[in-house]
Amino acid sequence: MMRLAWRYLWSSPLTTALNLLLLTLGLAAVTFVLRASAQVEAGLRRDLAGIDLVVGAKGSPMQIMLAGVFHLDAPTGNIPLATLDLLKRQPLVAEAVPLSLGDSFRGFRIVGTTHEYLGLYGAKIGQGTLWAQPMQAVLGAEVARASGFKPGDRFAGSHGLAGGDDHGEHQFEVVGVLADSGSVLDRLVLTDLASVWEVHGEHHADAHEGHDAHHEEDEAREITLALVRYRSPLGAAMLPRWVNAQEGLQSAAPALETARLMRLVGAGTEVLRGFGVVLLIAAGLSVWVALLHAVRARQGDLAMLRMLGAPARRIAALIALEALLLAGLAAVLGLAAGHGLVAGLEHLLAERQSLRLGQLGVSEAEWLVPLLAGGLALLAAAWPAWRAYRLDVTTLLQAPR
Repeated sequence: MMRLAWRYLWSSPLTTALNLLLLTLGLAAVTFVLRASAQVEAGLRRDLAGIDLVVGAKGSPMQIMLAGVFHLDAPTGNIPLATLDLLKRQPLVAEAVPLSLGDSFRGFRIVGTTHEYLGLYGAKIGQGTLWAQPMQAVLGAEVARASGFKPGDRFAGSHGLAGGDDHGEHQFEVVGVLADSGSVLDRLVLTDLASVWEVHGEHHADAHEGHDAHHEEDEAREITLALVRYRSPLGAAMLPRWVNAQEGLQSAAPALETARLMRLVGAGTEVLRGFGVVLLIAAGLSVWVALLHAVRARQGDLAMLRMLGAPARRIAALIALEALLLAGLAAVLGLAAGHGLVAGLEHLLAERQSLRLGQLGVSEAEWLVPLLAGGLALLAAAWPAWRAYRLDVTTLLQAPR
C-alpha cells in the first residue's frame, strides 16, 4: 500500500511539486511564527533576570526599560548617585544595582556597575578575573569573540552607541572575559562606576583636598539607572508610585513594559501567521482538486484492484495514504525551513548587536505542525476517498473503452 501510494503520488510530478511547495511554505510560516515567538519570549525572560523595577530619569518607561535591561536604546538621562542610597534604604527594596551608561566599544555598550550586576544573571568568569579598580574591564563573551581581545589587551571607548569621538587618553585594560551565558551580558563591556566618572572628567578629587571636597564630589556624581529587586510582593504596589513622586525620577516595571512590547510585536506575528494559514488553505484546496482528478483518472486501476480482492475501505485508505505521504514530506520540509528562518533571524540580530533569542529545543507548539499537516491532508482527502470507496466496479468494467 505504501509503495503504491508513493507511486501514485508522483505519477503527476508537476502537480505534486506544486502542492508540496504550497504546503511547505504554509507550514514553514507557521513554524517560524511559533518558534520565533517562543524564543523571543524566552530571551526576554532570560534578560529580565528577576529585575522588578528600573529607576531612571524622567521620560518614557519603555525607553528606560529598553536602555536599562536590554541595552537597546539610549537612556533618558542621569540621576544623582544619592538616589542609589535612597533606594537601598527603602524597606521594600532587597537589592539596587547601579548602571552608568554613555560609551561604547565597537558598538558594544560599556556599562559601569558593581559585581552585583553579574549576580543577577548568575554569570561566571571564563578567563582572567573581575575588575578590582577603575579602568579595568571585563568583556562579554560575544564582545571578546567579535574583537579578539583577551586579558592584558587595552582599548579606548567611544562616546555614545553610534561610535562617536574616542576617549583615547583613557585606556581600559581587559582583565577578564565572561563565560558565554546567552544573556544580555554577552554583548556588554563591564567596568567599575569610577571608570565612567573618570572617563567623563568627574573624577577630579585629589588625596590632599580633604573630606569636604570628597563629600561634595560624591554629591555631584551621577548614575544612569538603578535596577531594583523587591523584598516582598508589596513592593510592586507601592515602590513605583513612590519613585514617580520623587523629583526627576521615573520608574519602569520591566514585566509590564515587556508585555506592551510583545503586544506591539504581536501585530507582525499575526500577519505572518495569517499568511501561513492562507497558504495552507490554498494548499488544501489544491490537494483536494488533485486527488479528485486522480480518482477519476484511475477509475480503471481502482476497479482492477477491487477485482483482485482489495476491499473498498483499502481503496479509500490508499487515497488517504497518498495525501498523508504528501503532508509528511511537507511537514519535514516546513519544519526545516522554519528552523532555518529562525536561525537566519538570530544571525541577523547578532550582527546588529540586538536582542538575542533564547535557547530552545523543539517547542511544544511545534508538535502541532505535523498534526496540522496530517489533519489538513485527511480533510482534503476525505471526499476523494469517499468517491473511491463508492466506485461501482461492475459499471466500470462494463463501460466501453
